Amino acid sequence: MEPRSGSLVQLVSAGPEPEPDLDDAALVRAFSSGEGWAARAIWTRHAPMVYRLLERALGPNGEAADLTQDVFLSTFAGLPALRDISALRSFIYSIAVRTLKWELRRRRVRRILHLSPNGQLPEVPVRAADSEARQILTRFYALLDQLGTNERAAFVLRHMEGFKLEEIAARLGVSLATAKRWVSRGSQSVSALVASDRELASYARERGGFNAR
Repeated sequence: MEPRSGSLVQLVSAGPEPEPDLDDAALVRAFSSGEGWAARAIWTRHAPMVYRLLERALGPNGEAADLTQDVFLSTFAGLPALRDISALRSFIYSIAVRTLKWELRRRRVRRILHLSPNGQLPEVPVRAADSEARQILTRFYALLDQLGTNERAAFVLRHMEGFKLEEIAARLGVSLATAKRWVSRGSQSVSALVASDRELASYARERGGFNAR
């Protein structure tokens, strides 16, 4: 599933285009100097990355666009305190992961407190015109909702974003051993849940697994 950056609501106002060869450090310096175009340039360069992570983690109906804007509100608020201005991408990604984990916890609390009729997030109806793959993907994300916050975040970073275990540990702010444990638990849970769902299991066998890219 490719990020649909056109669906993102622009958080920053239009303005003059920056020089295309400016690196991240230059953009942070320009932002800190009050250059009006810098926020827009940072958004344009990095918003698709954030949107892709959130959409892959939460599904196509997971409010990724709104959460992307939340990520950049936090980014712009925190930029003045960023020490390594060349690490802008990692800084934004770490905020995106924290935002994702907050959203997953919020959803889990809603289910525990039965804030929907059956204690689960309301299902999004799938139109008849949608493909079988679309329907299967909806079922798959309903399955992911059964994972714990940490296991789901680790599973997404490993199997959807393709990060190495060391990178996952760094982005989640935990030890390598903890990252390995979360990835293992998430992978085992997903495998078991898919195996228990006849349609998902059949689809996974036919297609060689799930690809939420």
